Amino acid sequence: MKTEYTITVYTENQVGLLNRIAIIFSRRKINVESLNVSPSEVSGIHRFTIVINETEEVVSKLCRQIERQVEVLKAYYNTNDQIIWQEMALYKVPTDAVAEKMKVERLLRECGARAVVIRKDYTIFETTGQRAETDKLVRVLEPYGLIEFVRSARVAIIKASSGFHEKLKEFEAVEPSEELVENEYLDQPRDIFTM
Repeated sequence: MKTEYTITVYTENQVGLLNRIAIIFSRRKINVESLNVSPSEVSGIHRFTIVINETEEVVSKLCRQIERQVEVLKAYYNTNDQIIWQEMALYKVPTDAVAEKMKVERLLRECGARAVVIRKDYTIFETTGQRAETDKLVRVLEPYGLIEFVRSARVAIIKASSGFHEKLKEFEAVEPSEELVENEYLDQPRDIFTM
């Protein structure tokens, strides 16, 4: 059964990696519901947060395939009950509607919205929350002339995670493998005509 999964990918910050990861999803014909890329708590390491609706089997395969990319350090997948997540939303409404109707102001306060821009012709409100909360405010503002609405991608933290910097310490603590032995054949001068 398909479920909403949040995939968290820790990567080096390299040009073209986003495109290669996107190709993994498009080849499998999987729609990405939300995508956020940002720096992580570790300098030089970026974090992709990708939301999809799929089966666990497919998501597990996707994570393994993503981890094959050279710049990818680790990919995790979690259900919504295993993470804490939020989205930010902006709402543009006519200033007249807000100024004249006390009911709108009260509804905005109840939804935790705050004004970020107030102009003569429009006011922009901002709120954070889960999708149901941001969608509720859309429905509340529509009767008052909602001009525009935009929602950010999901940002999420894994509940059981102790932070990726701890994983990096584990990676660094692993003893390196034996030294490479040089191939003597390659070190010798060769005549291409006698091969």
